[in-house]
Amino acid sequence: MKHRLSPAQYIVLAAIAVTSALGDTFLSRGMSQVGKVDAQHLSLLFTAMLNLNVITGVLLLIVFFGSYMAALSWVDLTFLMPATAFGNVIIALLSRYWLHEHLSLSRWSGILLITCAVGLVANGPSRTEHSPDSDPFAGPRDLTEVDPGIGI
Repeated sequence: MKHRLSPAQYIVLAAIAVTSALGDTFLSRGMSQVGKVDAQHLSLLFTAMLNLNVITGVLLLIVFFGSYMAALSWVDLTFLMPATAFGNVIIALLSRYWLHEHLSLSRWSGILLITCAVGLVANGPSRTEHSPDSDPFAGPRDLTEVDPGIGI
């Protein structure tokens, strides 16, 4: 079964890659402005909550998490992780050109390898078909399955 995603679903996948990368980058920038947090300086975590870059990073990561949860409702995790791997490239570019971090050749090679692996997974199914009884973690479909008297 090939995956068939709507344009809106592709937008969600792109939002996952972009908001994750931007959120992590803003968070990194903000925490570097706050300073080193260790056992003797835990109060800096409260200071960090007032840093605009940290706040922006957290808000972007909340958007990421919401998009990620939505995507997991219609694709498998084994499809979602590689499909959003382009976020690694975005993080590398932002880290290099915005945070001015040095990225070694081996780090660039690893990012390239991960990103190229997307092609291997992209042809797989986007949602594995399961029977409702095959999922050991699935709860009851409605409350009447737990207590038949609820439907009365």
